[in-house]
Amino acid sequence: MYLENEPIEKMNTKATTLVDSTHGLKFTESPRWYNDKLWFIDIHDKRIKTIGMEGAVETVVDLPFIPNGFGIAPDGTILVGDAFARTIYRVENGALTRLADISNLTVFCLSDGIVDNQGRMYVGDIGYNFVDPTAKPVETCVLVLVATDGKATVVADHLSFPNGIVITPDGKTLIVGETIGNRLTAFDIIADGSLANRRIWAQLPSSIGPDGICLDAQGGVWCANPEGQDSVVRVCKGGAITDRIQVDTHAYAVMLGGPERKQLIICTSASHDPDQIHRSPSASFQLVDVDIPGAGTP
Repeated sequence: MYLENEPIEKMNTKATTLVDSTHGLKFTESPRWYNDKLWFIDIHDKRIKTIGMEGAVETVVDLPFIPNGFGIAPDGTILVGDAFARTIYRVENGALTRLADISNLTVFCLSDGIVDNQGRMYVGDIGYNFVDPTAKPVETCVLVLVATDGKATVVADHLSFPNGIVITPDGKTLIVGETIGNRLTAFDIIADGSLANRRIWAQLPSSIGPDGICLDAQGGVWCANPEGQDSVVRVCKGGAITDRIQVDTHAYAVMLGGPERKQLIICTSASHDPDQIHRSPSASFQLVDVDIPGAGTP
């Protein structure tokens, strides 16, 4: 059930730190709650890692590339993208097997991605040289579907920097955050994984550029908002904002986890500049207790 007009807007500034850069974190992204742990990619440490709610950080896989696009299938199969080569790998027994080269379908660098309940990956591209301050963002980014056999197809185009992606619990709707479009866009998922019936799920104010997102059991979408005063917001279908969270740094991704999935786990960092991160990493995971548990994928 989607709640379009919840009457009370809540502000929360009471985030606590689960773990910080003193535990080796560089820049964390794509958090996923799986098997009672938080799984994530540490982009500039080139690793897939996990963290328990007691704060123990463990490395699952060392990667020979900068990753982006990451997900876990229900059977535990891990898919991860080489961001700049724009290639998707399957992780098997700690080893990497190339699944799909999607460099001919994407531009410059991979963005966020997820793996659905059938083991298929949806992944976006960034579409322009975002590390160059003079480069102009584009509105020609795509979502690519990578099937379990490695076949890859473009299933959505003309997106404005697609970032976080969620799929509703019934597996019928995909929602993607368009960061520079300041909106959440929804699609119907067809049986073969293709997307149809594109529509704006929520148009957001210019102060909110959704980065990583996650979904709760009442259909609310939590959005990390690294460039805005509100670090994280909860948005309902239609655009109503019901919750605003402020942390003392920038929030880049979110996930609902913990024993009842009622803890919002926020990936934070003071910077996303690679040189700054290598000189002085500031990544942390912040926790905020919420009332509605997580749902859907991831």
